[in-house]
Amino acid sequence: MLDGAVIKTVPEDKKDLMNDFFQLLNEANERSFSGWDVSYSGRISSTFPWDYESIVVSHARCSPDMLDMGTGGGEWLSRLPFRPCRTIATEGWEPNVPIARKRLQTLGVEVIQVERAPDNVEQDSHCVYGRLPFPDASFNLVTNRHEAFVASEVARILISGGRFVTQQVASGFSSDFYRLLGAPTPPVHVPSWTLDLASAQVQGAGLLMEASGEGLEICTFADVGAFAWYLKNLPWVFPNFSIEIFRAQ
Repeated sequence: MLDGAVIKTVPEDKKDLMNDFFQLLNEANERSFSGWDVSYSGRISSTFPWDYESIVVSHARCSPDMLDMGTGGGEWLSRLPFRPCRTIATEGWEPNVPIARKRLQTLGVEVIQVERAPDNVEQDSHCVYGRLPFPDASFNLVTNRHEAFVASEVARILISGGRFVTQQVASGFSSDFYRLLGAPTPPVHVPSWTLDLASAQVQGAGLLMEASGEGLEICTFADVGAFAWYLKNLPWVFPNFSIEIFRAQ
């Protein structure tokens, strides 16, 4: 017996919900994460104001080759409806490299481990990291989905008239998660990763911007377990998250 404790019983009609709650969180705690598939077996989904895949495919159909930067575990590239005959992928996070190779080698896609580029907001004009192991003018098409890049390196490996297609994630993207859990929102990095800064870096490297845009990603979680798993396994989204610390929230 605990002096001063208030004991509340759970109504019968709520017990199943509580059991489901704990079961979902336990599953999230035990389930590992590898590669770059954050869909949690379809329980997490995202919608965008544009169709990045269709944009890439429209350029890929007109290109003899393609480089996919930061391919993760090769999940997105393996599902792409069309890839040029010469398609190469790079990956800078070592644990992902064998996963991507296993997935992509049967599709004829070579995966090359590279040095990861510094975050774009931390780069200066003399950045010596993030070099790409390809000769000048090696590719007609370079794609990049959420990966940091050194714009001068992208410009160097593109042939004249080549295309660079990238989808990036802006600074402060996780502020909604902090508000939802009642946690203080971390300060946004200065300078922030914005369309303006991306444009300045790309154009500063001598590339011409043909099109650009910005919008909101709507991320949908089917249940509390999917939400907890997402935050637990993506530390750059919510660095101090743990299921036990935020269980009450």
